[in-house]
Amino acid sequence: MNRSQLGHRLLRQLVKPGEQAFHKHSRNLEYSQKKRLTGILRQVAAVSGERASWHGRWDWKTFTSTQPVTVYADWKQGIEQQMSRGNPVLSSSPISRYQPTSGSSSAIKWIPYTRQFLTELDGAIAPWMSDLYRQYPRIGHGRHYWSLSWLPTNMRRDSSTHLNDDMKLLSFGKRALMTHTQAVPEGVALAPSSDDAMFATLAHLAAAPDLAMLSVWSPTFALGLLENLARWREPLVEVLATGHWGHREDALAPLQAPYSRLAARKLAAWDGKLCSDFFRVLWPDLALVSAWGTAAAAPWASELRKWLPHADFQGKGLWATEGVITIPRGEHHVLAANSHVYEFEVTATGKIIAPWEAEPGQEVSPLITTGSDLLRYRLGDQLRVTGHIEGAPCLQFLGRGNTVDLVGEKTDAVAVQRWLDGIEWPADIRPVTILGTNNGGATGRPGYVLVIDVPVSNGTHVWQNHERQWARELEHFMLNSFHYRLARDLGQLDPVRCVCQASAYEVYVNACRERGMIDGNIKVEALKHWPSSLPETFQVKVTVSAMERMV
Repeated sequence: MNRSQLGHRLLRQLVKPGEQAFHKHSRNLEYSQKKRLTGILRQVAAVSGERASWHGRWDWKTFTSTQPVTVYADWKQGIEQQMSRGNPVLSSSPISRYQPTSGSSSAIKWIPYTRQFLTELDGAIAPWMSDLYRQYPRIGHGRHYWSLSWLPTNMRRDSSTHLNDDMKLLSFGKRALMTHTQAVPEGVALAPSSDDAMFATLAHLAAAPDLAMLSVWSPTFALGLLENLARWREPLVEVLATGHWGHREDALAPLQAPYSRLAARKLAAWDGKLCSDFFRVLWPDLALVSAWGTAAAAPWASELRKWLPHADFQGKGLWATEGVITIPRGEHHVLAANSHVYEFEVTATGKIIAPWEAEPGQEVSPLITTGSDLLRYRLGDQLRVTGHIEGAPCLQFLGRGNTVDLVGEKTDAVAVQRWLDGIEWPADIRPVTILGTNNGGATGRPGYVLVIDVPVSNGTHVWQNHERQWARELEHFMLNSFHYRLARDLGQLDPVRCVCQASAYEVYVNACRERGMIDGNIKVEALKHWPSSLPETFQVKVTVSAMERMV
C-alpha cells in the first residue's frame, strides 16, 4: 500500500463521525437547527453593543421576527473594522482569516472565516467525502486534485494569507491526511502570479498517472486546464523531462519541479488537440470529476464529460464563500443539516419558512445564519424543493434568483435559464450568458445581448443566420413579460441581439477580471447586469440586431 492509499484509508475513518452527525441532525432537523441558532447568538452576545442584550436566549420565533434579512452591505462596515483593528466586532469566535469573494457584478467582498464557521463547513465536507468514498471507491486508489479559487496576481503580491485554498476548509487532521493524497502541492498556491500557479499545477497533474479525482468548482475552469495543457505543451515537456522549471525558475524556485520522463513522452507525442483518447492515456485511473453541473453550468459540464468520458461525474452541491447549502447524496442534493442555520423565502408568496417546513414543489431562496455571524444573510440563489432525505429537504439549483432591471422591465434570471434549457443547441455550441447592458443596444439604448461560444470558423458571416434566429427567439420569449413588452413598446429598450463568437467565454472571463472579479468566483450565469461597456468584440453592428421593431 503506497502513501496515497494509506492516507485515503485513514481519511475514510476520520470522516465517518461527521457523516454520523449529519444523519443525526437530518433526522432531528428542527431541534438541531434551534440549538445551533442558540449557539451562534451566544457568540454574538459576547461582543459589546446592543447585541449583548440578546444573551443568546432568543428563541427561533423571536429571532426570525426581529432580525431583518441582510445582505453584504449590512455587514461591510463591521467586517472592515474587524480587519483594520484586529478586534472582534461581530462575534466572539476567533477569526482564522478573511476569505475574498466577488459577486456577479461586484468587486471583492471579504467574508470572516471564524473557528466556528470552519467547523460548520467541516460538518458538510465530512459527510460528502464519506459518501464519495462509498459511491466511487476507485478514488481511494490514487491522488486527487482539489482546485484553488484563483486570486488576481496583484492580490497575491499583497498577501498570501487569504488565498482561496480549498484545503484550508478542512480541519487540521483531515488536512494533514489530505496532503498525502494530493497530486498538486499546497505551495503552488503561493506562486507569484496566476499564470505561474496554473503552469505549476499542470506540470504536477501531467506527472500524476495515478490521478483519481479532479475536483473543481466551475467546469469551465477544468476546461481551461485542459486547454492550457495544450497551450503550454512544449515548455511542460521540457520541465517534466529535466525536473527544472526552465524560464519560470525564478518565479517557482521555492517549489520542486516534477520529474517524469513518461509524462514528458506522452505530452511530446500529443498533437495538442483536445481528445478524450489522449486524456485517457495521460490519466488512466481517473475515476471521478466533481464540478457544478446544473443550470447555466450544464452545457460546460457536458463538454468536460466529453473530454473525460472514462471518469464518473458528480455535480457539486451548492456552495458559496459565505456558506454551504447542499451536499450531494446519491442522485440528490440535500440540505447540509450539520452546518449553518437555514431559512427559505418562498418565491411565490414571499413567506419565509423554516427548513423543516419546506415542501416538495416549492421554489425557494435560502437565507443563512452562520458562525461568521452573518445573520439571515440572503445568498440570492433560486432552488426547488424536490423531496426529503431523513427529514432534510432535497434542493435543486435553478439559478441565481436575481433580476436585471434596466428600465423597469424586471427580467428574471430563472425564467431566462428555463428558456436556455429549452433550446436544442447544436453540437459544440454553448450559450455563455445574456448580458443586460445600459448602452449595448444597436442604437445605443439599453438592451440584452445573448453571447454564444461557437467553434472557430472561416469568417463571422457563417454564424449570422444563427445570430438572427436565436436573437429573434429570445426576443419572442421576453415579450411574454408585460414589463419587457411595455419597455420595448415605449422605445426604452433595443431589441435583443446575439453574438456568436469563438472563445466567447474567454472574452467574457477576461472582461470580468478587468472589473475586479476573482477567477474562482466568476460563475457561468444565465443572466448578468453589465453596467460598463461591453467587450469590444461583443459590440455588434446594427445589421445583426434581431428586429428593427417589436413583433
